[in-house]
Order: sequence, then C-alpha cells, then structure tokens
Amino acid sequence: MKFDFVFQNPTKIYFGKKALDNLTVELKNYGKRILLAYGGGSIKKNGIYDSVVDILKKNNKEIFECNNILPNPALSKMLEGAKIVKDNNIDLILAVGGGSVIDCAKGISVSAYAEGDVFKRYWINHEEVNNKVVPVASILTMVGTGSEMNGGSVISDTVNKIKADCCFSQDVFPKFSILNPEYTFTVPKYQMVSGIFDIMSHLMEQYFSGDDDNTSDYLTEAIFKSLIHSTKIAIQDPKNYEARSNIMWCATMALNGIVCLSKEEDWEVHYIEHQLSAYTNCSHGMGLCAISMPYYRYIYKYGINKFVRFAKEVWNVDDTGKTKDQVALEGIDCLEKFAKECSMVTNIKDLGATPELLPKIADSCILGGGYKKLNRDEVLNILKQCYFD
Repeated sequence: MKFDFVFQNPTKIYFGKKALDNLTVELKNYGKRILLAYGGGSIKKNGIYDSVVDILKKNNKEIFECNNILPNPALSKMLEGAKIVKDNNIDLILAVGGGSVIDCAKGISVSAYAEGDVFKRYWINHEEVNNKVVPVASILTMVGTGSEMNGGSVISDTVNKIKADCCFSQDVFPKFSILNPEYTFTVPKYQMVSGIFDIMSHLMEQYFSGDDDNTSDYLTEAIFKSLIHSTKIAIQDPKNYEARSNIMWCATMALNGIVCLSKEEDWEVHYIEHQLSAYTNCSHGMGLCAISMPYYRYIYKYGINKFVRFAKEVWNVDDTGKTKDQVALEGIDCLEKFAKECSMVTNIKDLGATPELLPKIADSCILGGGYKKLNRDEVLNILKQCYFD
C-alpha cells in the first residue's frame, strides 16, 4: 500500500427483498417534514411510490415533493428543490430513484442554506461546505453510480454547458440507503447496461493508477469478475434475483471508497464524458463506454504493467508468446467485445455528438489524469477516435 489513508463510511445499508421494512425504523430518527425526491414517474408505475408514501403517512410525516429530476440532474431543478427545503424547514430529503436523483438530493441538501453562487462555490471551486446541511437518505431503483453510499454529486449547468462533480464530506453521505434488487427488475435494458458500464468505469478509474501490490486492486478485480458474470445472466434473465443483487452490490462497492484506498486514481474518462453529456445530454454510462476504449488505447503504454494485469486477471488473456503491448491491447479488446455483446454504445456519434461539437467539448473539459496527463489537443484527438466504432 503506497499511501497512508483513513477510511470511514457512515452510510447504513439495508439490503434485500424486505429492505423497505426498515424505513419505519429510520424515520423515527428524523422530524416530521420529508422532501420526497424522484424522477419522471417510473416509481409510480411500478408501485414503489405508493409503498413509500404509505409508510411515510403511517409514520405521520408531512410529505413535500421534488419530482421530474432528469437523468443528468439540472442545476435549475436542484435550486428548485433547495427552495422547497428552506421554505418548509425540511427535516429529511428522501431520494427514491437512481444515482441522478440521489446526486440531486445531495445538491439540494448543501444548497438550501448556502449563500452566493452554490454551483460555482461547491462544484467548480470545490469549497468546503460551511452551512447547514439537511440529512439525505435513499431508496435505490437503478444501479450504477454508487451514489447511495458516497458523497458524490454530479450536476449540470444546462445554460452554460457545464457538467461538474463534487465529492462532499461525510455529512452529506446518505444516512441510510435501502437496496432491494427487485426494484431494478423493470429498468429497461438500455439503462441497465448503461449503469453496468458506469460501474466498470468507476472500477477502472481507480484501478488504472499505480503499480504497487495494492489490496485495493485485488478487490477491484474480484468485483469486475462478479460484475461480468452476473451481467451475462441478467441480460438473458432480467428478473434473476441473484444476478441483479450481485450487480447492485458491485455498484455500491465500486464507489463507496473501499477500492480507491491508497490509490492515485484517474477520472479522465469521467471528465471527458461530463462535457460530452453537457452538450448531448447522453446517458452517462453509454458516454463512458464510447470514450473508454479509445482513451485506454491511447494511454495504456504509460501504465502498461497494470493493463497487462487487467488483461490476464479480469479477462483471462493468455500471454504465452505475446509482448506486453499485445497482451494489454487484447485486454482492452476484450472490454470492447463485452460492451458490444451487451448492446452498449461504443461511439459518440450515436450519442448525438457532431464533428462541430468535438472542439467545444475538448475546450471545456476539466483535465485530470492518472498515468498520462492529457492536454486539450490530446482530448480532441481521443474524441475524434471515439466518433466512429
């Protein structure tokens, strides 16, 4: 382990078919006024909304709502929710949905009592939150982001075409999260596999950094193997409980802080995708998929030993008689083959990008990078490689 670290995750997870039964227990810890945050209405179609509202009413809670939260949550919606919280002295924000809803709930939490331009302060300048924070909890209905057990919040300023992330302190982590894999059964395949590549990308952003013998890397490889195995089953049988539960827990483990310990991390693929979706409003996981293979083919030489390990340990590539370059590239090929077999999108043209947009996306990227620090021209070149399969 290369770097010293302190690890603590305060989120309590209730996992399983009867996980929602624990909502009553948790509600006793909070006041009367609850803001129910959710998306476009799928939770009303599948009955989850009625179940949650029934529990809230039985516990004599006063319910306020912030709905129609989009897959790429908008700053305007977050500020709308923040106003509801402040005007009504909300005691708990209960997010029911996928990662975007939970991300927006965290944004509402820190913004309700903040002064000034909160997006600039917290998402652009990454200032420390010094105002009152409203507790957040979540009921997860779509997996991918891991937002149910971390402090991350990705918000889109649709006016200025900026999609930015912030990793808040543990005060903003969900106090508790309810995970019932059955709630994911009705998620359309497109969204399911998009979320699955999001999980994969989270793992790779943390894995592809450093070459020390790090326990976190062994954990990442195990999660990757479980995810690949369960994904193949879930695509054929979307209501396979074991497969969907494994995918759900893989998503949580991939970004709850456990596999990044003592790691440098990368996140360049995410930073590029954020601006791609700022301009195209594409599905986050599909954007990550379309960018990943060209990106990794460009930077693999700078971390070739880890890419060789990835090929051998995750994809079972036989290195007999092959150079390191051949093995590393074969591993990336395996990743791409898997993505295509799962009907994931592997080019940004299909996500709404145009040749005219590519320079704008490159110009607006917030650059990070692990093995290779990219410049604007390198990002543009990668985007051009992403345009076609």
